Order: sequence, then C-alpha cells, then structure tokens
Amino acid sequence: MNETTTDAPRDSGMRPTPPPPPLVPLATLIGREIRSEKVERPIVRYGHAGLAKRGEDLFLIKTDCQRIPGNPSSSFSVFAIFDGHNGVSAAVFTRDNLLEHVMSAIPQGIGREEWLQALPRALVAGFVKTDINFQRKGEASGTTATFVVVDGWTVTVASVGDSRCILDSQGGEVSLLTVDHRLEENEEERQRVTASGGEVGRLNLCGGQEVGPLRCWPGGLCLSRSIGDMDVGEFIVPVPHVKQIKLSNAGGRLIIASDGIWDTLSSEMAAESCRGLPAELAAKLVVKEALRTSGLKDDTTCLVVDIIPSDHSVMQPTPKKMQNKLTSLLFGNRSQNSANKMTKLSSVGAVEELFEEGSAMLAERLGTDFPLKTSSGHYRCAICQVEQAPNEGISVNAGPYFSPSSKPWEGPFLCAECRAKKDAMEGKRPGTAQRAT
Repeated sequence: MNETTTDAPRDSGMRPTPPPPPLVPLATLIGREIRSEKVERPIVRYGHAGLAKRGEDLFLIKTDCQRIPGNPSSSFSVFAIFDGHNGVSAAVFTRDNLLEHVMSAIPQGIGREEWLQALPRALVAGFVKTDINFQRKGEASGTTATFVVVDGWTVTVASVGDSRCILDSQGGEVSLLTVDHRLEENEEERQRVTASGGEVGRLNLCGGQEVGPLRCWPGGLCLSRSIGDMDVGEFIVPVPHVKQIKLSNAGGRLIIASDGIWDTLSSEMAAESCRGLPAELAAKLVVKEALRTSGLKDDTTCLVVDIIPSDHSVMQPTPKKMQNKLTSLLFGNRSQNSANKMTKLSSVGAVEELFEEGSAMLAERLGTDFPLKTSSGHYRCAICQVEQAPNEGISVNAGPYFSPSSKPWEGPFLCAECRAKKDAMEGKRPGTAQRAT
C-alpha cells in the first residue's frame, strides 16, 4: 500500500508534496466499470491492406487490451502504423514495446474517466521512453509512429512523423486527427529545430543547386519528429502530437495510413473512396486507389477502423457535407490550455474534442499532477518509471538556480538519463548522436 506520509526532497527550496491517493481495491474498480457501462459500447470492426516497396512499414492491431486485467468491461483496442526508414529495426522495436511503455506510465488503481485523462500524458512518456531505449541499441534506424487507442466512443491519437489518421464521421465530415511533422510543410517545426541547434535546408548538388524537400542537418531527415534516428541530432524529437475526441453514438470511421497513401490521396479522397463498405474491403480500396493514381513508389499501408453502434453491421454511407465554421473551429489547432472543451453542434455525428496538444517541450506535456511517490517513498521518473531516492530526482521544471521560472520542488521528476534527454532535445547540451559535419 502507498504510504500516507512522506518527506519532500531535501534540496534547497523544496516544498512538501501531497501524499499519493490510496490504491483502490480491485472489486471497487470493477464495480465502477460496470456502472459506467450504462451507455452501450460500440462495435469495433477493422481491416488492413498494404503493399511493400522497401518492407519498412509495420502495423499493430490489438483488440484485447484491458485497463483492469481480467475484467472484460475494461477492454480497449490499439491500432498503429510505423513507417521505418534507414532500416526496419526502429519500427520493429517501437511496434513491440510502445504499448507496454505507455501503459506503465498510467497510474494504477484509477477508474475509466481518470484513465482516459491520464492517457495523453502517458503517451508522451511512452514515446520518449521508447526512443531512449531504442537509441541505447546504437542503431541509426528511425520510424514514424501513429498510435490510436479506442476505448468505447473515445478515440485518442498520438503521432510523430508523417503517417496520418483521419476521421470520417457520420454526416460526411472528414477531419485530420494528426499533424504532419514534415519540415517542408510545418513552419513551426522548422523554427523549433533551428532554435535547438539544427540546420534546415535542401540537398546541395555540385554548383550550389538545391534540390528536393527541406531536410534537417546533420542527417538529412525530412521529418522533425520520429523515434530513433540517433545519427541526426536530438532536435529530431519523439514527443508526439496528441488528440483525444469522443464520438457520438452514431460512430465514425478512422483511416490510419503511411505516407505511401497520403502522398497520393487527400484525406477527402481516401474517405470517399471507401464509404459504405466493410472495413476490410475499405482498406483494400484505399490502397488500390493510391496505386491507381501514382503506382507503387513507397511502402503503402492502410488500417480502417469502424466504430459503430451495436445495431449496425457496417458504417452507414452518408453524403459529404460542406464544412461549416463550427467544424473549422473544432478541428483547428488548439492547445491544452485553450478554452473549455467544445462540441460540434450538429444533430448527426457530433464529435466532442476532449484534448489536443502538440508542444515538443516536456515541461508542458507531463503536467504537475503526475503521481510523485511510490509505495517505498521513492520518486518515480515520469518517463521511464524508474524509482529514485528523494535526493536523486530532477524536476522537469528545474532551471538555473536564480531563474525565476525554475521550480525544482514542483514535479514531475525525471531521472538523470531522462533529464539529459530533455535538455538535449531543447538544445541545452549536445546529444549522444555522432553528428556529421
């Protein structure tokens, strides 16, 4: 059991921290889950299709996850795509480890609503932990990651890179749930990379001619965020953009695909190509449409996930409607600190936005209410979950001693390795990568 009284770290200026909440008995948790199932859960159907050019696209489909082991009413599903580059090892490692790392960052003994609220922060921690652990292998491979958690009508999407997830909601509205981290298209990411010590430019040929898309140097990667890529500098970060929405009981369709699809098809084209068809056939038609348009130029992978009422066998086809101002407002770029959550006020296919944040700064993503203490009285690193003595943890908010923004007593706390990773990503020290000149 967690201790009810603990001592704060004994560094200068430290303040006592509140005790952690007591663990909730399993029977109580199960009772809460049963009571929360007053609204009928949807059916989740899915399909997959893909063709390989280099063999570096991987995917994950796991529909038997449980928040509470042994309790089927706490089930959720995970769907993900990993588009590797410079080899497939980073994609393999991320596919095999990311879910475990995310789950380890969610506090135990909490109910469903608290679990969903903790999920965005846990996704950040899981992505960064996966990146740190893979870089320990010393391999230069990297990967995008688009990771989707479906829990009832709630959908949470975390992504780095340029694989994309779109929502085709009832009513025909097509909405992008991810942000492309391509330097060519994302000015905000270009500014972040250069501010952290990277250089952004095109490939220089003999004679000074510049060709191709914008890349980050050293390394020449076209992306500003990924997992792995230890040879391109720590300013290529694994911190994901995260968006969480709640569908109405009319449901919706998710299309998750690698850039082999999106380099050819717009979001609207992909959605329209498969409306009204079962998920398995829909995924095949999206891939077929991409190949028909431009041929097989890259690995091409597509997952289609239908979240539908229990009395429907397939997603019902709906005519496409013109986006209105409310839709644009709802799905525009917003941070966690923006106004209270907003609902698209339409009678069919309403979508409620619960959370969205895309900052690359860990201090803005891990929050201040992360559970600090373990049952042993030690502090737990907010990223890797390693326990550390009270005088070993370094606050994510710590800075220069006389800095007015430094709050070393305020959690969450990081171990020395994760704090070094944070500093490197922010350009505060050279990373572990061997940077080319």
